[in-house]
Amino acid sequence: MKWLIIIFVILILLYIVFFWTKPKQEEHDLSRMRAGDGRKKVIWLMVDSIMSHAIDEGIKKGELPALSFLLKNGQYQRNVVSSFPTMSVTIDSTLLTGTYPDQHRVPGLIWYNAEEKRIVNYGTGTGEVMRDGINQVLEDAVIRLNQEHLSSNVSTVYEELAKRGTRTGSINGMLYRGNTDHVLSFPPWLSGPTTLPARLSVKGPDFLALGMFSNPLSNVTSTPDGLTDSLGLNDAYPLAVTRYLIEQDRMPDFTFVYLPDMDKPLHKKGPSDQSAIRTLDRELANLLNSFDSWNDALKQYVWVVCGDSGQTGIHPKGQDPAIPLHQLLADYRILPSGEQATTDTDLVLCVNERMAYLYLLNDSITISDMQQRLHDERIDLIAWEEDGWIHVHRQPEDQELRFRPGSAWTDPYGQSWEIEGEFKALDLAEGPDNSLDFGEYPDGLMRLYAAFHSHSGRFMIVTPAPGYELVAQHSPTHIGGGGHGSLHRIDSHLPLIIAGTDQRPKHPRIVDLKEYILHLMDHRPSVD
Repeated sequence: MKWLIIIFVILILLYIVFFWTKPKQEEHDLSRMRAGDGRKKVIWLMVDSIMSHAIDEGIKKGELPALSFLLKNGQYQRNVVSSFPTMSVTIDSTLLTGTYPDQHRVPGLIWYNAEEKRIVNYGTGTGEVMRDGINQVLEDAVIRLNQEHLSSNVSTVYEELAKRGTRTGSINGMLYRGNTDHVLSFPPWLSGPTTLPARLSVKGPDFLALGMFSNPLSNVTSTPDGLTDSLGLNDAYPLAVTRYLIEQDRMPDFTFVYLPDMDKPLHKKGPSDQSAIRTLDRELANLLNSFDSWNDALKQYVWVVCGDSGQTGIHPKGQDPAIPLHQLLADYRILPSGEQATTDTDLVLCVNERMAYLYLLNDSITISDMQQRLHDERIDLIAWEEDGWIHVHRQPEDQELRFRPGSAWTDPYGQSWEIEGEFKALDLAEGPDNSLDFGEYPDGLMRLYAAFHSHSGRFMIVTPAPGYELVAQHSPTHIGGGGHGSLHRIDSHLPLIIAGTDQRPKHPRIVDLKEYILHLMDHRPSVD
């Protein structure tokens, strides 16, 4: 019995050491923060999957007092165009660099690296992550994304504002590259069994908070960043950090705050669920309550609430909403998860929910072969690049066009194109003086072009019709819930609320918001 007690005590101690120990923090970011200089600071709340229809419905029912207050005292754009694929890592890269993937070089949440002959996965779903290799995924998401994959040929908003002497901060942003030295710290229960180091030197904004791994407030206040708090990678931690900085008058001049919690319930319950946005509104109200009054919050700060993409409702199981690409293409030798491609590999499938990259490694595979095997009424668009032209086939209507940069047609964003074929394949409308208008696929030409030039390789892009999602053998599914990733307007439109300034973005696109941030910071209004 004595030995059993000793073993039990040892197990408890090991459990405490390895599962509850937080890493020692080496961050001293607060020392770089300064009190206000008489000009408004900017708080940018990036809310994963917040949608306009949910805001509108909640306000109509009187359920969203905080968002209603910002709308009443600010500006509201319902249909800002996202990046493509409509996945958070690509979208955030576009927002922070002001470029599409053809320049920032982050093609999606999952993609194939032709040089290394392997799949890059930043964290799609548990099953797929485990098969791709937990070490590989951690290294890609934690180390390579900011240090290698995000192109060094583009600058982030943090890097540019640093050159202007403007203090910046990122709270739980996955993309955070800046000019200031930081150290990410990983607890022994994570760095021990994985290839992550105990300490990782990175470059970020002046203030960098990333859950348990970078907590500049660890020595001054308690924050929800433990194991039972999802390591701080949720809404509670960034909101607690933001509130503390507000109350102590230590906010950076520009702070990006990423709030992820809305995404998960919408994936599970579908885009009609209103519970998540009611929770967000309570969180926002709690921030506004940091001030003597909500009006004081607007007098002292510019507030931005921004989405990253929409979500499309996925049909229930009885309507076969999951399109199994690995089964449609079973005649080919598909790269198994976690392995490197060889000369025997025909195809690589990288599914970003409602969008997929299909890599044709075997030169003998033709586009027509692929089209025949992908002939499924649930698939909407099939696109490929050939001889400098991007071809798009819209399957339900059997319409096709091809396009490339040119001078024949000009879209609403001043981008010029040469187009041949049926305009309806991308729901394009001809306007006066060779102008173009977009329909179901906003900014569809440039967003497709950028995806095809985001990384090397011979590949196709496939997107399904609304109500459906694409899957490979181990992909996560959202049957009866919600999904995003595609070029369609439902996935691509996001809301933008700005209060505390009259300045507006040049165009309602996420790719134009970096330029807006820079202009806003150069012309910050005075504190009222």
